Amino acid sequence: MRTALTFFLLALLGMSSAQAQDVRYISDKQYVPLRSGAGNEYRITHRGLPSGTRLTVNSESDNGEWSQVTTDTGLSGWMRSQYLMKGVPAQVRLDAALAKAGQAGEQSSALQEELQVVQAERDALLEQLGTTETELAGVAEELAQLKQISGNAVKLDEDNRHLVVRQEELRSEVEMLKAENLRLVDKIESEDFLNGALAVLLGVIITLVVPRLWPKRRKSSSWA
Repeated sequence: MRTALTFFLLALLGMSSAQAQDVRYISDKQYVPLRSGAGNEYRITHRGLPSGTRLTVNSESDNGEWSQVTTDTGLSGWMRSQYLMKGVPAQVRLDAALAKAGQAGEQSSALQEELQVVQAERDALLEQLGTTETELAGVAEELAQLKQISGNAVKLDEDNRHLVVRQEELRSEVEMLKAENLRLVDKIESEDFLNGALAVLLGVIITLVVPRLWPKRRKSSSWA
């Protein structure tokens, strides 16, 4: 509980910090150089930042054509404002969505393998249950026969006690096997539901997110 509360507070602090800063990203299919000042005449301090690089805009030039930015690693410089965009580039979002879909597929495969193991265990328990019930029926039949053919009351009573004890032991085993069988059935149904939910989630991600992630055709622009 304390860990969850700490994580929630840190998330709120992170959101507040992000709102206080002007965060931008380098637009699609670009490698934008950093310069030491707001103009092409200033020297290049970095040959080119790739598309999707997260930047914090510190200030802008008077004409608004240049922005002073800082990367998450602390690298600072000036670049043309036209190469900056507020949202995460579509290709970066697409890669993230595909990675999430891949993870969901791996989880689904793992659950399917676990389901097969549980089903095999359930089949083995059902077979053992059938064997035990057959043995119980044989003991009950033997007990009935002993009662009919035995003329020795003491011997009959002793045999009867042993058989009754054995019968109760077998009955307990049958009840335990039935309970284990019910537990496995519930587990299989729960995992079937979870597997279906993951499939639906994957479908929703592909249907709603992927069409929005394709980059729009942009007008070509010259390098700074």
